[in-house]
Amino acid sequence: MSGTQTYGTVTKTFHWLTALLILTIVPLGVIANDLPYETNEQLAFKAQLFSLHKTLGVIVFAVALARILWALRQTKPAPLHPERKAETWLAETVHWLLYISLVAVPLTGWIHHAATEGFAPILLPISQDLPFVPNDEAIAKLFGGLHWLWSKILVGSILLHIAGALKHQFVDKDATLRRMWFGKTEAAGHGSHAGARTAPIAAVALYLALTGAGAATGLYTAPTTVERIELAQVSSEWTVTEGAISLTITQFGNAVTGGFEDWTSAISFNENATGVMGSVETTIAVGSLSLGSVTGQALDADFFNAPTFPTAVFTADILADGDNYVADGTLTIKDIASPLSLPFALTLDGDTATMNGSITIDRRTFAIGDSMNDESNLAFPVQVDIALTATR
Repeated sequence: MSGTQTYGTVTKTFHWLTALLILTIVPLGVIANDLPYETNEQLAFKAQLFSLHKTLGVIVFAVALARILWALRQTKPAPLHPERKAETWLAETVHWLLYISLVAVPLTGWIHHAATEGFAPILLPISQDLPFVPNDEAIAKLFGGLHWLWSKILVGSILLHIAGALKHQFVDKDATLRRMWFGKTEAAGHGSHAGARTAPIAAVALYLALTGAGAATGLYTAPTTVERIELAQVSSEWTVTEGAISLTITQFGNAVTGGFEDWTSAISFNENATGVMGSVETTIAVGSLSLGSVTGQALDADFFNAPTFPTAVFTADILADGDNYVADGTLTIKDIASPLSLPFALTLDGDTATMNGSITIDRRTFAIGDSMNDESNLAFPVQVDIALTATR
């Protein structure tokens, strides 16, 4: 138990365990973030470091909560120099910044992870998801921004905390640092330390001010990865009233689902015709792709290369295929044209048609992800699902 002279063994253990974890996790995050990911090997190593970073983050969160709950029950030794009111107040404010950061930083990172899909799993026997946290790019960007900003507050607080400890050890030459180390340390005490009421208020105020500044700079909103082209309106016998073109990739064994927001379809179709029953030409704005945490990478030069090839086009004739239909034609991505037959089901209700189709495409056909030349990181098959409703 802690007393007025020194800290207890449990408190000391919590302190140094937290220090060890933080001094490991922060460099891991910095190194992982700066690593390239242009090849399979580079991406695999980057993902491994991020997985370790995230795993330690969850452990830090648990340890920090346990430490805070324990500290609430303990007597805290008074400062050795209570007459230095400004210095004591600053030290208490830094301690409160640390307490807040040790919970807020790993929690925001955990929420960011839960809101994304497919990349660098947490290496613990727990779910990769969190209750009430959907897979959503906007949520991921919000908490990713908070995690980045608040981690800077954490690092700043740690540096101030270390500077204060070194001052006590080498300038003041007192027992402040020694009484947090293991073993019995006798230090002149002045009773228990209640703490200044304004210190936690100042810490919270600083957090709020910096968080507000982050919002003002757009830190929590997703920037446009590439400039989207505006697709021209099309004349069509059938007008699409609603629909979705989605795709699912498999990265590190996990499915990541996204889709294209902007696309047009010119459709002709006569259910009473024989042979060729109609045609379709669908143009997709590639830059409108949303694919969770890997959206930016998917639009880069090695993948869709959206700045150079801003559209993908599918043109096909519509043919009967038993009770269903098939769109038999050509898909062009990155100026690479390949035959494609898309089977689909069609329901007609007067002048309203509902269509659902699905097909699996090998990404290598269109030179997508050539640097990922095996499936250890990114699988070759990509599932494409199409659903739309159109009126005549």
